[in-house]
Amino acid sequence: MEAVAYLKYVRVTPSKVKGVLDLIRGKDVDVAMGILKNTPKAVCEDLIKLLKSATANAENNFEMDKDNLYISECFVCPGPPRSRRMNPRAKGSGDIITKRTSHITLKVKEKE
Repeated sequence: MEAVAYLKYVRVTPSKVKGVLDLIRGKDVDVAMGILKNTPKAVCEDLIKLLKSATANAENNFEMDKDNLYISECFVCPGPPRSRRMNPRAKGSGDIITKRTSHITLKVKEKE
């Protein structure tokens, strides 16, 4: 049995989120929470909320023990580009700057 939590339309690029998710994949919930609290990345605050949500889902919906939970799967998918900006270039032309978003999925399981 798995408990799932989703976080959608996060205003961080998927490549930046992927580096943090690689740190916590497969770890216990308590260890992952400690890693996230001590990692100096902007997305860690959002991931802490997501991890707390997944843990609460596991406890309340599936009656799992909080001490035996670990992160079984976590991944990020690109969301729609939130906004586009124009960056002036030479000879009156311009480049488009795309502000990217992410959809993050985190699944927790109970150790057997």
